[in-house]
Amino acid sequence: MKYILFILFSLSFVAKAQVVNKADTKPQPKKEDTLVIDSGKKDSLKIFKPTINDYQYQTQFSEKKVFDTVMTFDKTYIFSQQNNKDNFGRVQTANIGSGFNPLVFEVNDEQNLSLLPSNKSYMIIGANDVKYYDVKTPTATFVYHNAMRNGAALTSTYTQNIGKRFNFALEYMGLRSQGLYRNSLAANNNTLFSGHYISKSGNYELFAHYLHQNVNNQESGGITEDNLFMNGDSNYSNRQNAQVNLASSSSQFSYRRYYLSHQFTPFNSGKFPFSIRHIISHQGNKYYYNQTALEPYWYDAPTELVDGFPLTTKKYSENFSNTVSLIFNNEKFKLDAGVRYQMIKFGIRDVVALNNVPFPGELKENRIGAVGNLQVKLWDKIQLNSFLEFSNGSQFKSYLKTTNNLKFEPIKDYFVNAKVNFQSAYPSFNYLLNTSVYNNFNYYLENAKNQSVMEVGGSINLKWFKTEIFANYFRIDNYTYFDSNGNPKQSDNSVNISQIGGDATFSFNKFHLNTRVHFQNALTNKELLPMPSFVGRANFFYQTQAFKKAAEIQAGIKVYYFSKFASRDYFPVLNEYILPRADSFSIGGQPIADVYINMKVKKMFFFIEGQQIGTVISNNKAYAFPHYPVYDFRLNIGIVWYLFN
Repeated sequence: MKYILFILFSLSFVAKAQVVNKADTKPQPKKEDTLVIDSGKKDSLKIFKPTINDYQYQTQFSEKKVFDTVMTFDKTYIFSQQNNKDNFGRVQTANIGSGFNPLVFEVNDEQNLSLLPSNKSYMIIGANDVKYYDVKTPTATFVYHNAMRNGAALTSTYTQNIGKRFNFALEYMGLRSQGLYRNSLAANNNTLFSGHYISKSGNYELFAHYLHQNVNNQESGGITEDNLFMNGDSNYSNRQNAQVNLASSSSQFSYRRYYLSHQFTPFNSGKFPFSIRHIISHQGNKYYYNQTALEPYWYDAPTELVDGFPLTTKKYSENFSNTVSLIFNNEKFKLDAGVRYQMIKFGIRDVVALNNVPFPGELKENRIGAVGNLQVKLWDKIQLNSFLEFSNGSQFKSYLKTTNNLKFEPIKDYFVNAKVNFQSAYPSFNYLLNTSVYNNFNYYLENAKNQSVMEVGGSINLKWFKTEIFANYFRIDNYTYFDSNGNPKQSDNSVNISQIGGDATFSFNKFHLNTRVHFQNALTNKELLPMPSFVGRANFFYQTQAFKKAAEIQAGIKVYYFSKFASRDYFPVLNEYILPRADSFSIGGQPIADVYINMKVKKMFFFIEGQQIGTVISNNKAYAFPHYPVYDFRLNIGIVWYLFN
């Protein structure tokens, strides 16, 4: 991968030949996709020239969007990050591909009725995140990121229409990053095939994909001498000299999914707007914790070990789902409702006994449930989206999820968004069962209660300074967490969380300031969910066209900050977050500042950052977790290239 950057720069010299005459970004009439060029002579040839409006994508349940090749300020938050997401509310360790410390509470639906360790979840592509394309000509995209020390990350996508009605796409992401500290290598990859077909009459439509992801990491256990790090000891100037707690541990997570959704409209949709949809999918997750030798960091005496137990452990889950729905759909009102059948398994490879009672090797059940979705649009001013899913089983109990979002425009260009969401679900499977050669990490959370999360909140969007103001309230009953020993617990009393904040952009000529602030507080049971009371960032930048309008440039400085708090620890054995241990300490209160210059040339973007510039003149004292420092100063490079052939 070390030659990737060289190849990309070399190919950029031929970009004009491949791009300039294919996708024109000049504004076009909204109802047209291609330009028709005619010399005006009788019997002359008509040439169809694609425009940017001919290159679109969608997720299955969303409207089509045009490829975004405009250089907006928010892209500096996205394409400077290896997972190509805005990671506000998180802080990254000293290696890309190694996860984040979540500073803000959020619900991850991918953990429902499945095995998904929290620190492996940031790379996962859910079924509703998969993109399906519609392009006039073969199209490729490349997204490159440099790694920490050695390696790189490259996501490449190729998509093509065969005829007007069938499209296929192939995406591959490969990442390898050594990291700044010992035993912290990240090696992640994913392969995604997707296809979309719609019949000539429009009465039949199909979405399908296959996804295989691997999130593999060496586990260092954090550094052992935090005082030397914070004091800037000269022996630590080379971070590879820093001693770490684990020498031979690693973790692996594999995520595989087959998905097929097809929909048939048997009658004339204008007169009888009814359709039948069938969705079938299978998802399999596997988690391994590997060791080549016993790690003294995890035990003090031989009596704390399980005799004859393997050093490598394995957990897995499977979910086979089959759904049939009936759909009523017109321009203003859409309702679909159906039944869902599921077969769910969760198990371990190696069984241990506690008090001479063996843990179950596998938990499984068949479930039956119902799903429904309602969409209402009124007067182009009000939009309601509601979703409901319910299922019941004997092993993993009942599951209920409902999301309700209302968007309306009381005054032109002023939008109000309101939401009421509720979820009652069995704890994520990583909390239920674990076996290990270390006695302290063997547990079985038998007869667990459903964790219920109610969310009430909303936002207001104002045209003044492109402002958004938001507020959220969470109530969590039977909150499930890991204590300081890595054992699962459920709270007797609810955890209540309040959040309030906003985002605004101020502009003067070519100078701009974007700010985002987030205040939060755990109103009850604060000790069970430590979090900073404030998270904020500011981005001051200059944006202009350059080189006779052949390029566009952004240059500025970003500052990210979260207040000091007693953070949870990272627990490598489970890839989860546990309550602070005896040797933990507070983190935060250290601003993280980056200077950057971004450039767009035709359909190619360059994102170049000098990260953590404060560490050039002073010691790095910032931590992502206790014992896991934030990265030092580094040159961070992101490249995004669209090829419309």
